[in-house]
Amino acid sequence: MEAVMDGVKRALILLFTLDKEVYQITLFTLKVTGTATLISVVLSLPLAFLIALKDFPGKRLIISLANLGMGLPPTVVGLWVSLMLWRSGPFGRLRLIYTPKAMIIAQAVIAAPVILALSTAALQQLDKKLRWQIMALGATPIQMLFLMIREARYSLLAAVMAGFGAAVSEVGASMMVGGNIAGYTRVLTTAIVLETGKGNFDEALALSFILLLVSYLGTLWLTLLQQRRHKDVYN
Repeated sequence: MEAVMDGVKRALILLFTLDKEVYQITLFTLKVTGTATLISVVLSLPLAFLIALKDFPGKRLIISLANLGMGLPPTVVGLWVSLMLWRSGPFGRLRLIYTPKAMIIAQAVIAAPVILALSTAALQQLDKKLRWQIMALGATPIQMLFLMIREARYSLLAAVMAGFGAAVSEVGASMMVGGNIAGYTRVLTTAIVLETGKGNFDEALALSFILLLVSYLGTLWLTLLQQRRHKDVYN
């Protein structure tokens, strides 16, 4: 218990003394995870619409793979991304291994299946009669998509929150493809692993509290956005 209290005190000191290294790591964590989440949304949502609206061979297989992807171990993702980006790998010429871009790719691979699976489930739960009514009113395909997003927006925001949470909390993939290089590829999760390995438990606890705060603030923003729109509809 004493170690936890020391960690809390250390976290407050790091935050309120504007520790340069901690703020740099925190901002870098938000940059990497935010970009990975955004890429995942851009890739996953169109595919979720395709799966939800169209019937085609292999549809159930894709859904099952997306559901399987929700439980992808970060170390497995890190291994495969490393193999792809390694100098002797298929994309080795791009020289992305041990760079922030490699970390974004790895986190996007982790977050995308989560957003895809939950978004697909959310869109499939919409009443099919709603789509027919929208089409009967003469809406274009683009207008229909926007209306469906509006109807499923609460569940879609929950899917984005889950994807963000999966990306910001992973450590194995970032460590493997980023290398945990100080001032370049170090994020909060890899910094916690480093400090724990060195026996600096108060520093590791302090960073863990900051990571929890970052995760909470990220999901809080999405939750407020979700609930505000919910309030607008029912008031």
